Amino acid sequence: MRGVLAIARREMGAYFRTPLGWMCLGAWLVVTGYFFGWSMDLYSEISIQTASSPFGEAVDVDTHLVGQFFGNWVVVLIFLCPALCMRLVAEDRQTGAYVLLSSSPISSTQIVLGKYLGVMGFVLVSLLATLHYPYFMLRWAEPDVGIIVSSYLAVFLLASTFVAVGLLASTFARSQIVALLSAFSVLLVFWVMGVGESAVDAGWRDWISDLSMLPHAQPMLRGLIQGSDLVYFFSVNLLLLFAAQQRLELERWQ
Repeated sequence: MRGVLAIARREMGAYFRTPLGWMCLGAWLVVTGYFFGWSMDLYSEISIQTASSPFGEAVDVDTHLVGQFFGNWVVVLIFLCPALCMRLVAEDRQTGAYVLLSSSPISSTQIVLGKYLGVMGFVLVSLLATLHYPYFMLRWAEPDVGIIVSSYLAVFLLASTFVAVGLLASTFARSQIVALLSAFSVLLVFWVMGVGESAVDAGWRDWISDLSMLPHAQPMLRGLIQGSDLVYFFSVNLLLLFAAQQRLELERWQ
């Protein structure tokens, strides 16, 4: 466990010692800030139109503000997570640090878990840096706090799976650019599968819904936390991390 924590601290600290981490954190805050402003403008416009209509009904803040805001974060994570993960193993190979790491008493499992936890620590910091958005929502409107909490859980689980995909891609690549493009391509395919689910035949729809990540996150974005969705994310993360560990173990024995 000590080896895992040492690697996690090293990886997390590397993001704050290099321009990559600050660029990703800055881009994350800028883009999410834009989405917050856009969601607020959209909610205000719909509220004004509804109020001016004699037959208008109350605007659902959870649908038109909270749902719109957190739903757009998925697109940002598809770009952000591969950028964070591309250096995890590929950079160590380029600098020769992986030779020293693989020849040390630290196991492949510890290496994978340490790097994964290091990135997730940075992701957690990035999410904590957005807590002022719900604060402003609660001041200007009356959203359901439970939906905000479940939306953050959905974003965190999606990010954890995206990071696991990025880590696996980095174990196969010797170039950071290759790792970045590989992870982004895989995540883009899963995103398209989730968005285009309704366009396929009914026979394929259930299969795509079970496989794609987005349908398992959407209920949480609406405030519904289901055990099956939590099991899905846990299982996919476990499978991806196991595949990354097996890849490093195979390379070590070669």
